[in-house]
Amino acid sequence: MVPQIRTDSISQPIIYPEDDGNSMSENTEQYQWLVLIKENLEIWFASVANVFVAGDLLSKSACTD
Repeated sequence: MVPQIRTDSISQPIIYPEDDGNSMSENTEQYQWLVLIKENLEIWFASVANVFVAGDLLSKSACTD
């Protein structure tokens, strides 16, 4: 059973930033943490049919002359 979050206990709206101008995975350490957390969430929710777990590995590149 997955616990439900009570929305009446949240006093301020939650803000989810879309972009802070930086790459999501700037180095190997961040990438490894992202993968570790994603894989563990997949294991945790393996028996829950309506849960999909994904990781966002956005990368940005800049051309400099």
